[in-house]
Amino acid sequence: VQLQASGGGLVQAGDSLRLSCVASGRTFVIYSMAWFRQAPGKEREFVGDIIWALGTTDYADSVKGRFTLSKDNDKNTVYLRMNSLKPEDTAVYYCAADTPAQRRVYDYWGQGTLVTVSS
Repeated sequence: VQLQASGGGLVQAGDSLRLSCVASGRTFVIYSMAWFRQAPGKEREFVGDIIWALGTTDYADSVKGRFTLSKDNDKNTVYLRMNSLKPEDTAVYYCAADTPAQRRVYDYWGQGTLVTVSS
């Protein structure tokens, strides 16, 4: 499975941005797709995930109510819609995928896309 993340950029606080993660290859093994982020000098943190077959989502408390995950099965793509962005959302965002055999053990990772939120 290959994951390609895109959509990052420089925005101002309060703006919105949509990230995309396109999966290719053996996508049938994917159970869920997740987004993580890593800010400079900080550990990588979970942002949210979506179960591919069900569409069920889960979010970190820090983004609940502001970020929304969705998917397009035909395009093998997961979207992360980020609203009301804050400077503390600045990070490199990575998408990842797990399989049913190991839930939330992410074997597949995208390359990351940088989101910078200016105040």
